[in-house]
Amino acid sequence: MRRIGGTTIRSIGHVAKLQRIKDNDKNYMPAIDMLFELMHDNKAQIRHMRTAHELADKHEDVATASFLEVFIDEAEKRCWFLFEASRQGERSGH
Repeated sequence: MRRIGGTTIRSIGHVAKLQRIKDNDKNYMPAIDMLFELMHDNKAQIRHMRTAHELADKHEDVATASFLEVFIDEAEKRCWFLFEASRQGERSGH
């Protein structure tokens, strides 16, 4: 970020302020609900990373765009895995 003129995250409080996906502090959550929540959180993260990728492209920041492509690919794989796992859980009655 600093290399291209931006600022970096400065503290845990700053991280919390910028957080887009909220914490789930429930004491208990059924496994199938956890899978769905994780899948939806990953989908939201993919949307945010795609937006960042567009911005990197706009500013011809190839390094950041390339970095994001790897993360987007990994998150899309996680979404597929979580979707399939949640379908298995639904079929088995969990």
